[in-house]
Amino acid sequence: MNASAELRTVPELIAHKRDGGELTDVELRSLVNRYATGELPDYQMAALAMAVFFRGMTPRETTAYTLAMRDSGRVMDLSAIPGKKVDKHSTGGVGDKISLSLAPIVAACGVPVPMMAGRGLGHTGGTLDKLEAIPGFHVDLTRKQFQRQLAKLGCAIIGQTAALAPADKRLYALRDVTATIESVPLITGSILSKKLAEGLDGLVMDVKVGRGAFMKNVDDARVLAKSLVRVGRGAGKDVRALLTRMDDPLGKMIGNALEVREAFLTLRGEGPADLLDLTLALGVEMLQLGGVAKGRADAERQLRAVMRDGKAVALAEKMVRAQGGDPRVVSEPDRLPSSEHRVVIKAQKPGFVQAVDALELGLVGVSLGAGRTTTDDVVDPRVGIELAVSVTEHVNVGQPLAYLHVNERKGHTQHVARVRDAFVLGPKPATRQPMVIERITR
Repeated sequence: MNASAELRTVPELIAHKRDGGELTDVELRSLVNRYATGELPDYQMAALAMAVFFRGMTPRETTAYTLAMRDSGRVMDLSAIPGKKVDKHSTGGVGDKISLSLAPIVAACGVPVPMMAGRGLGHTGGTLDKLEAIPGFHVDLTRKQFQRQLAKLGCAIIGQTAALAPADKRLYALRDVTATIESVPLITGSILSKKLAEGLDGLVMDVKVGRGAFMKNVDDARVLAKSLVRVGRGAGKDVRALLTRMDDPLGKMIGNALEVREAFLTLRGEGPADLLDLTLALGVEMLQLGGVAKGRADAERQLRAVMRDGKAVALAEKMVRAQGGDPRVVSEPDRLPSSEHRVVIKAQKPGFVQAVDALELGLVGVSLGAGRTTTDDVVDPRVGIELAVSVTEHVNVGQPLAYLHVNERKGHTQHVARVRDAFVLGPKPATRQPMVIERITR
């Protein structure tokens, strides 16, 4: 450890940040390194995270913290793989299964996609949990396996290896259970430390905005997006961000196996319109960063072409097979795990669907077992919520609003009531807003 980092003890550093002080680069690097090795206990890092949550970090601190998190482990070298390597990351939403289809779609267009994903945080689902709903699928590839698959297929989706950003791997789980998720510096450091360690060239950020997102309003989301772009570009990477809506769930499925089904529909250009629209919007940005498209229209044309001609499906099957899963699930979703029962939730009054509360449905999904309330919870891939109607649609009394996918038919009175109340009905049709609110490239 650098001698200057020893001038203040860990409690002094926590107190300094708690009181609004600024930590030096050396102090931040020391804290991160000691946490990565286990020298700094969880309770002290939790206290520091809470201090940052309330006091924030300066841009300099955020950059230093992010780079320290990246350097707590190895940084991949993907330079031997031809082309610009581009990834996408979402800040988390309800029903957000886009990564599962986006990676093979973009790779089928010729842009290598090295994707390191995470597990569920709070009420939002995690890509790794969804992938593990595929029988046999492994997310724990070694660094060499990851690189070989990326070179051969053009895409791979994995969890963090022990060697990549190990400090973040520990802190990611800790933040989930200590109510320190919604912090711009901590989110920036968590996301970018992993992405910078991947060895990528470009990154597209999907920054969610709304009731079902960690950022509830556009102003806060814009702050986060600019922080990500600033720190990422400061590290020499081409980073851009889209602010996208997350008041209503994305698509119609919430729950791991259910969302995998819906993601595989998107590979064919099918499925809910909001899911397809956002997949195309993010894919356009990735193809442009990858340098394979002449413009936005050309990028969208390429994306639609690989969905239409089956190349995206074929590549997804190869990716699933390469990572130990049953590739037949891509075209035969009935092979995915399914719940024992489906409980219908019916409308008790007529009206147009004005809104569907994504946060409430996300919390119900966690309560059913589709997510975690502690780091030790086991996720049930079979359970979840299926929406029968979307915003703008009209429903009559007795018409299904949604279905609970559960393994016990009884004992869900509260779940049924919460899901029913999440649907806001009104006398007039609602106007569906575009998925993308704003692009941030600087």
